[in-house]
Amino acid sequence: MRRVEEVEFAKKALRGRDIVVFSTDWDGDPLSKMHIMRLLARENRILWVNSIGNRAPRANAHDARRIWKKLSRFTQGLQQLEPNFHVLSPLAIPLYGSGLARATNRTLLSLQVKRAMATLGFRRVISWSYLPASAPVSGTLGEELVVYHCVDEFSAFSDTNGRHIAELEKQLLHKAHLCITSAELLRDSKAKVNPNTVLVQHGVDFEHFVKACAPDTLVPQDIAKLPRPILGFFGLVADWVDLDVFEACARAYPEGSVVIIGKIAPDVDVSRLRAIPNIHFLGRKPYAELPGYCKAFDVALMPFKWNVLTLNSNPLKVREYLAAGLPCVSTPLPEVEKVGLCKLAREPEEYVRQVDACLKEGAGPSRERAQRIFHESWHARVEEIRQHVGETMLRLGQAPH
Repeated sequence: MRRVEEVEFAKKALRGRDIVVFSTDWDGDPLSKMHIMRLLARENRILWVNSIGNRAPRANAHDARRIWKKLSRFTQGLQQLEPNFHVLSPLAIPLYGSGLARATNRTLLSLQVKRAMATLGFRRVISWSYLPASAPVSGTLGEELVVYHCVDEFSAFSDTNGRHIAELEKQLLHKAHLCITSAELLRDSKAKVNPNTVLVQHGVDFEHFVKACAPDTLVPQDIAKLPRPILGFFGLVADWVDLDVFEACARAYPEGSVVIIGKIAPDVDVSRLRAIPNIHFLGRKPYAELPGYCKAFDVALMPFKWNVLTLNSNPLKVREYLAAGLPCVSTPLPEVEKVGLCKLAREPEEYVRQVDACLKEGAGPSRERAQRIFHESWHARVEEIRQHVGETMLRLGQAPH
């Protein structure tokens, strides 16, 4: 009987609720958190609070532009960008430095979020945090439920104060009624602090990326005439990406092309790659155009380094490559191995061998290959999340809306 009750709770959970989401900036690349919240916005109201930062700003041009951008957004106030979806860009002092600065920031952020909640008439609120930096505010907004959705080992990022982030995350884990993780290693580590920790792996926007297999999908001009084979990557080129793999592949296939699509992090030096004539940096592209670029790829690359950060990650781009029907060569990270559809390589030379195997087996998008990832939709993941939230509400003695 208990299980029947849990199932009924799950059907009603996360419907007709008001959810305050602390996350990265809304106008960034569409990541897991955006896919999930867009689906939840169909039956709930979302207040998305743009990033309040995981690190202190540095004295460089990149961070100066970022600060100016945040100030500009703050002046725009509360914005409704989509149905049931409102975005707040708060004015916040980074959560570092003196105790006074942190207390001031906590007060500023709380006041701004509460004011937005009042403007929108939010009630019976759930706070949903993707960032440890929200710890001082999460649980202080009159929420009925606090959720921490952990998708990275934040203390392992090279540009953060790891010790301070770990302290904030511990606070958030103690406050959270439910912790959702995207990787098994994350679940194991967070469960040591919060026993109500569950694993919900990433999904994929299958219908979007499978367009790479469609005859009527156009290949963008800046990649259409590049020499083949085209070995492609899209995403942020940060310090966790192994640049040696790109170089090794370019030198192994001088008649072909290595294509890198995405933003280059300010602390990553790619000058040696730019000097190689068959490596092409095409810049960041709109999400809507990615299937067209995937259609041009012969093999997709996922060359992450092997470290604490990546071992705890669940790279979304692997599922996106696979949904595009592409053969993929990836570093053997635990969550990638679970998917089971990629060729695996640790060293640059091994990447070259596995790329060669992909080319011999059948390069480019294949609808048959894409179908193998069809069941990994975001809709299925949201239903898993709904089930966990319903069970947590039942445990807390709460009734759904």
